[in-house]
Amino acid sequence: MGLVDYVERLREQWAEQMPDVDVSPADSIGRITRIAALLAEASDAALAQRSLTRPELEVLTALRRAGRPLRAREVTTITRAPGASISKRLDHLQREGLVERTVVERDRRGVLLSLTEEGTRLVDELFPAQLDRERAALGGLTGDERERLAELLAIVLRRVDPVEY
Repeated sequence: MGLVDYVERLREQWAEQMPDVDVSPADSIGRITRIAALLAEASDAALAQRSLTRPELEVLTALRRAGRPLRAREVTTITRAPGASISKRLDHLQREGLVERTVVERDRRGVLLSLTEEGTRLVDELFPAQLDRERAALGGLTGDERERLAELLAIVLRRVDPVEY
C-alpha cells in the first residue's frame, strides 16, 4: 500500500471519533484545501525573498493582466480584498517602485494604478515561476487527467462562486 495522505489520516481519525458522521466531502475539499495551503506556503517562501506577499503579487498580476491602468476599486473587485487592505498593499508596492498612482485629471478624486517598468519586469519573472510550481504539483497526471480535473473543479467553483467575471 502507498503512503497515507493527510486526508486519509483525517478520515481515519474522524471514523474513530465520530463514526456516524459522513466526512466524504473531505476526499475532495480537504485535498483541495491542503494542496492550496502547501502551494501557498511555497509561494510565500519564494516571494519573501523579494519582500513581497501573495496578496501584493495578486495586485501586481491584476494590473499586468488588465493591460491598462485600473482604479483602486477595480483592483478591490478583482482581488476580493477590502479597500483598506488594497491601500496598504499599494502603499508598499509604490514604495518599492512597482506601482504608480496617477490622479485622474477630470475629477481629481479618482486615482489610476499602473505598473512601473520594474513592476512589469517583476511580474514577468515571478508569474512563470508560480506556474512552474503549480505545473510540478500536477506532474503525476496525464494531459487528459489534468483537463478532466480542471473541468470538475470548474463545476465546483461555479457553484461556490456563481459570479460572472
